Formats: sequence, C-alpha cells, structure tokens
Amino acid sequence: MENVVNFEQLFGGIYRNKTILLTGHTGFKGSWLAYWLTKMGAKVYGYALDNNELHHLQLLNNTLEHSEIGDIRDLKHLTDYFQKVQPEIVFHLAAQALVRPSYTHPVDTFSTNVIGTANVLEACRLTNSVRAIVNVTSDKCYDNREWIWGYRETDPMGGYDPYSASKGAAELVASSYRNSFFNLKEYGKKHKVLLASARAGNVIGGGDWGIDRLIPDMVKATAQNETVQIRNPKATRPWQHVLEPLSGYLTLGWKLLNNQIEYADGWNFGPEIKSNVTVGEVLEESQKYWKDIKFNIQTNPDEHHEAHLLMLDCSKANKIMKWKGVWEFEKTIEKTVNWYKIYYQNKQINTEQDLNDYVKDAAQAQLIWTQQI
Repeated sequence: MENVVNFEQLFGGIYRNKTILLTGHTGFKGSWLAYWLTKMGAKVYGYALDNNELHHLQLLNNTLEHSEIGDIRDLKHLTDYFQKVQPEIVFHLAAQALVRPSYTHPVDTFSTNVIGTANVLEACRLTNSVRAIVNVTSDKCYDNREWIWGYRETDPMGGYDPYSASKGAAELVASSYRNSFFNLKEYGKKHKVLLASARAGNVIGGGDWGIDRLIPDMVKATAQNETVQIRNPKATRPWQHVLEPLSGYLTLGWKLLNNQIEYADGWNFGPEIKSNVTVGEVLEESQKYWKDIKFNIQTNPDEHHEAHLLMLDCSKANKIMKWKGVWEFEKTIEKTVNWYKIYYQNKQINTEQDLNDYVKDAAQAQLIWTQQI
C-alpha cells in the first residue's frame, strides 16, 4: 500500500470541486470536517458564531473559500448567505452542544438547536442549488431509558435535559421537512433535495477545547499541572474518535449526491460495544499515554441529571451503508491524548498526521469509502 493518501479519490471522488456549506465549522467536529473536505478538493464555505477563543480551525490555518460569522437563528442573514454561496450539499453541525449549559440557558439551547435547525432547512428549501443535506444531531436525541442495549433509528425521540430534548426536537423538525418539502415520492418531480440525519456518540480527538467536556478538562488541567475534577466516573458512553462519525457523514453525503433516495433517513454512527466504557476507564487508559494526568472524584448531591448509560445500535449503517469504525477504544485514546501532549509540549498540530493514519488504516480494512469506484 502506498504511503501517500490520494484524498481526492475518497468517497468515489464525489467531493472534488463540490461547493459545500458547513454550519458550525469553527466547532470541534466542524473544524475536522472542514479540514477533511478541503483536503479532498472541495470548495468549503463556513457559517458559525464568532469564536474569540482558541479553536482548532484557527490553528490549522485552513483555507476555506469563505468563513461567514453569523447566527443560525438569524434566518435572513442565513438565507442571504446560502443564496450567495449556492451550495450543492449542506452539512449542518452548528449547535449548542453541551448538556450542563443547557440547564443554565435552556431557551437559548432550544432556540439554537430547534429553530436554528428549522432555519437551516428553510434556507436549503429556498436555495435552488442544494441537492443534499446532512443534518447532524446526537445520540442523546433518543428517549433514554438507560437500557443495556443500543438505540435504533426507529426508537422514539425524547430527552430528559434541555440539550437532549432539543436534539430530539431537531430530529422531528428534519422529519417534518423531509415529509413536507423533500418527500421521497416527489423526488425528481417536484424537488431535487435528499435530507438525512446523522446521530453519533461521544466524540473525542485533538483540537477540542469545549468547556465542561471530559477530555478538554483533563488535558487543560494536566497542561497546568492540576488535578481534573470528575463528576460521574461510572457513566458509560460510546467513545469514538472524531474521524469515525465524520467518515459516516461523508459516506452519507456521497450517497445522497449520487441520488440514492434510500439513504435519506436517520442513521446512527457509533463504535462497537466494547468501546462503550466508563469515564473512569477513559481516564485510566489516558494515563498510559500521559503520565502526568491526575484526577479526583467530585461528588455533588445537587448535580443536574445526566444519563449514566447510553449506547447506539449501528447495525443499519453497518449492513446497508457498509460503514464501520476504524480505530478501537485503545487506539482512539492513544491518538487523542498524544495530539494534546504534542500540542502542549511541542506546540505542534498533529491533525494532518492523524487524518493520514486514519485513511490508511481504513484503506487497509478495505472500507467502501476508500475504494476507487
């Protein structure tokens, strides 16, 4: 196998020279997706709130076609930008993405994640160039019963906390737009848009400095020689590297752009069951790669409710889309911790190397999106 990755041939070469609008491009997942898309020769336009703090895309000096500062709740500004860009495919990732802040700012959370999603879909409806939409929500969109088995795409939407409820509601908005305006029975007759939703588990990797998140809290404390305070060491999550769900989103976009209407639906992208481990296990595994990591269990009886057990059933994506993950739990932790260790100790960005390694490993596993078609 060659050591040089030909990015432009990935996903059947579908993204080369495509005009793409990405909401939330300055966020954690958005920055990795923007970087990957530009590596594949896409013309990427971003729309996101102003981010004055350190963020991943800024460190990459990544050259997007244009980065627009705006709020997805501002329908006119958003629609005007869509009209200007004329994108062929839209990846919608902009969101208020955290559980605990949703308790402090519930209305902002609902307005951003529900009305904001409706605005993005409306802007798509009003823009003739749009052919495909990948609406990104969360594994927390499901009505979580703390079951020991994974949630399937047909399970009911729900949400205990405002964040989770907002993601469930965003899924209902997407379903309504699909039925009302992008109906599959009318595809190719009254419209030419395919809309899909993507739901992923707990995503980790380099370049995340979000507040109140396990890995960012851990590495920031370690870099300052401090002890990180941990709330729920026994909480179990489906941990996966950021590149895993992104490969799912990109596969989904590839299918939609190829006019495959059966993919205009909801999809789970999560790790295998052995990657569903506790917060405590994540910390212990992380210490293998950065010995300076120290943590302390913090108990607070007044703490807001957070789910303790959450898993996804990804059989649909595995069987129908032929999608599956590349890196197991140990590799995910190694790559994530080493990214931050290299950054804090050497001031170097390991993003390109991680992406190259990921694509090479995917090609070695003969995953469908790496094959020349």
